[in-house]
Amino acid sequence: MKLLTHAFAGALFALGLVLSKMTQPSKVVGFLDVFGNWDPSLGLVMVGAIAVHFFAYRAIKNRSAPVLARRFHVPTSRKIDPQLIAGAALFGVGWGLSGFCPGPALVSLVTLNSSTLIFVGSMVSSMWIYGVIIRRQGRVVLSTKIALQ
Repeated sequence: MKLLTHAFAGALFALGLVLSKMTQPSKVVGFLDVFGNWDPSLGLVMVGAIAVHFFAYRAIKNRSAPVLARRFHVPTSRKIDPQLIAGAALFGVGWGLSGFCPGPALVSLVTLNSSTLIFVGSMVSSMWIYGVIIRRQGRVVLSTKIALQ
């Protein structure tokens, strides 16, 4: 049941990305081109996502656990450090230059477009290299506490 739920959620997310055309890097680049040929459609998709989250969060915040899990898995760290700022900056620059976010890039893999393949290959190899560096430094790669905020 868990696998089917994950597959359904992933397929629904992918369908939403395709229908809103957010798998097209030109949509992201057009949104960021505020002084040129600006395309506000990404902003509208973001507003829609925020609205869904706003109501869904209120519907589940008082639950003791999700419907299909024993507990919520929510990061509790509120620490803003140079590593977080650098990661956010790299993400933003990569997003602006390539027009791809990780989710839409993975959905776009089915096109076998060379720029998509290069982006995803670079993304995966960068994640792997980061993991190797962090492990060599003896730091924890991911740290989460179980709680619902």
